[in-house]
Amino acid sequence: MTGAPGRIIETEAHVAEGAAWLAARDPRFAALLEATGPLPLRRRPDGFAALFDAILGQQVSTASAAAIRLRLEAAGLFDEGPVARASEDALRACGLSRPKARYAQALARAGLDYAALRGATDEEVVATLVALPGIGRWTAEIYALISLGRADVFAPGDLALQEAARMLFDLPARPSERALRAMAEDWRPWRAVAARALWAYYRLRQRREGIR
Repeated sequence: MTGAPGRIIETEAHVAEGAAWLAARDPRFAALLEATGPLPLRRRPDGFAALFDAILGQQVSTASAAAIRLRLEAAGLFDEGPVARASEDALRACGLSRPKARYAQALARAGLDYAALRGATDEEVVATLVALPGIGRWTAEIYALISLGRADVFAPGDLALQEAARMLFDLPARPSERALRAMAEDWRPWRAVAARALWAYYRLRQRREGIR
């Protein structure tokens, strides 16, 4: 790793600082924050388990992913070492598809230096992770945003963020990943807080009127 990370979100005060900046920059964010109230911290531990969870959740419901995780944990196959040593059949017996079993083993055997990722630039984190089988840009950006707390990472491939942006900015259609990435340039250096705000707005609108 050659660079250094930017601002890290570690506390609710950091999120509030970013929210105040967004509200001052755009009255639509100010209205959003008035409706949602304080934004959550949304931090989770980093490391192998976070990325393994992301692989488990691909293209299945939250309930299905949780059930598979319970079976893996019961079989002693959720930590990096055991997954690296496990047979593909053992992982599949816990509910993983053949591709996901291979992705999990590739991740476990990659020897990622998770501590080094904490000190890498945002771009280095994403580039390192997307080089692994089964980890796309969305997964890498979510890991940087939530597990590493990067303040200026956004995940425009996220459908909830796209839908929230459509509603908040009164767009004729849900923006594409490319279009939303371009929109988010205006929210630097607090794009991760903008993501938290849009997720909160999405949940609020779901409760009030449903999502088209």
